[in-house]
Amino acid sequence: MARQKRTPGAVLEIKVDDQYYCYAQVLLQSGCAFFDLRSSEKLVDLAVLLQTPILFILGVYTDVISQGHWLKVGKLEIRDDLKVPPMEFIQDFHHPERFELYNPNTGAITAATKAECKGLERCAVWDKHHVEQRLSDYYAGRPNYERQLDLKVFEE
Repeated sequence: MARQKRTPGAVLEIKVDDQYYCYAQVLLQSGCAFFDLRSSEKLVDLAVLLQTPILFILGVYTDVISQGHWLKVGKLEIRDDLKVPPMEFIQDFHHPERFELYNPNTGAITAATKAECKGLERCAVWDKHHVEQRLSDYYAGRPNYERQLDLKVFEE
């Protein structure tokens, strides 16, 4: 595996189910934006990603990039809609009824209601196999285990 630096704007190629390619872009902060694109062939023109919808934005462990698990295949300017990543929620482990909002742009954490957190991603750092499984599940039309756990928090 090739050693790589985490470079904002870098496009990462992710092999899913040993037969498809998915793509993500390293954002200015610690997260990556995962594009709603799956192909049986490697992308030749990365510019197509500039108009591709985003599936989700997640924090990813640094070694996934630095150890070359997902190869950097190019670099694109970060789209305006990705320059300010969305808020994330934090749920207190010891007091599950307590919630906070995490702002990945500033690092600020503020108290929040459960309702304010609904629909947001949990503030977490994902490992490569969890992200790859989430992508695989999405394209197979299956619920993703980790995401379902987060969504259950908000069921009434």
